[in-house]
Amino acid sequence: MIRPINYSDMDVEISTRIREACPQLALAVLACNVQNNETSSAFWLEMEAEIEQIKTTYSLEEINKRPEIAATRKVHKTLGKDPNRYRPSAEALCRRIIREIPIYKVSTLVDIINLVSIRSGFSIGGFDAEKIQGAIRLDVGTTEDEFEAIGRGKLNVEGLPLYRDEVGGIGTPTSDNERTKITDTTTKLLMVINGYSGENGLQEAIDLSTSLLNKYAELTSQELTLIR
Repeated sequence: MIRPINYSDMDVEISTRIREACPQLALAVLACNVQNNETSSAFWLEMEAEIEQIKTTYSLEEINKRPEIAATRKVHKTLGKDPNRYRPSAEALCRRIIREIPIYKVSTLVDIINLVSIRSGFSIGGFDAEKIQGAIRLDVGTTEDEFEAIGRGKLNVEGLPLYRDEVGGIGTPTSDNERTKITDTTTKLLMVINGYSGENGLQEAIDLSTSLLNKYAELTSQELTLIR
């Protein structure tokens, strides 16, 4: 019988192939009780400030050279995936900003994850923890993996770093899966901050995440696991 994810054991198993492709990989796994809601105007002021910061700091050509983004792209290449066709989510968000394509308002939880990703350069998985079944493993996608990406339809995950639970794929650096996505009714959030560039900047991303969740999403409890 498939068991729900246990908040008291947030370890993520990492495959040998991922470790070989990225020996410096560090993950922050944050599980917390929250309330999702419509994004407030106060939060969006913070998002707009971050958008302006990105615009004034980077050109379009510089975005993929941010260390956190460059490291994620390198892993894609090492595993045989074209990072220009399957861009890391942090890169895609920052490119939208510089190209002056609006960042969508989705919900408080999704928008918080996007803000942290934009600021840190880390691609971040955001999941409804109650929809995850059993243990989580980070491996490499194959042709046999069927993956329904949020808002994108079927995604070819062959050669992408892929988080799986006991049912199937739940997230990649490019997109998360419809099955385990955050919705308006999500009260148990699982965030995975992917440090393919290593631990540098990871604590700052954790601190920002918990600060924003506490301020805007009624954070009531949390468990944090660091995996190196």
